[in-house]
Amino acid sequence: MTTADGPTRRRDARREHWARRRRLERRLHDGAAVRISSLALRLGVLDAPREQIEALQEEVAAALDELRAVAAGIYPPLLHEAGLGPALAERARSTGADVALDVTADRAGPAAEGAAYFALVEVLAATPGPLAVSARREGVSLVVVITGADPALAAVLVDEAAPLGGDVRATASRIVGRFPCG
Repeated sequence: MTTADGPTRRRDARREHWARRRRLERRLHDGAAVRISSLALRLGVLDAPREQIEALQEEVAAALDELRAVAAGIYPPLLHEAGLGPALAERARSTGADVALDVTADRAGPAAEGAAYFALVEVLAATPGPLAVSARREGVSLVVVITGADPALAAVLVDEAAPLGGDVRATASRIVGRFPCG
């Protein structure tokens, strides 16, 4: 019987981390969010002054929005459903980030896509100027290239790529991260 070495155990643990995040997001979406939506509908049939019911429905809607935001912060549903490109495009649109995206539709697995997504979200938030981001699956890795970011932000990619067994290189003009696919 052989045992996994340290790096393999860490990669497996990191992949399981992303799988747990995805399961937690699904539980929030399929459980609590559905129950709150049902509650909002049931409020509409109560025999109470209309203003009170409308006020309660607004509070329930606000709670549902907050719950969805929390779930999306754990693992965005769009990332799971459509992949890295659409999820990044939606994030850029919602935050007003100035970024040109060129992301392949080829899927790279939840660990690689999750790690790359959250690293890129941090880079987008920390970069006020225009960025160019490309991401492509190359063999067994998701390769992300960022042009226009401070090279010091390579550390953000290292934090996400290294536990998966990936690596990051930075020059004055670009950052390249490799995220192994699971």
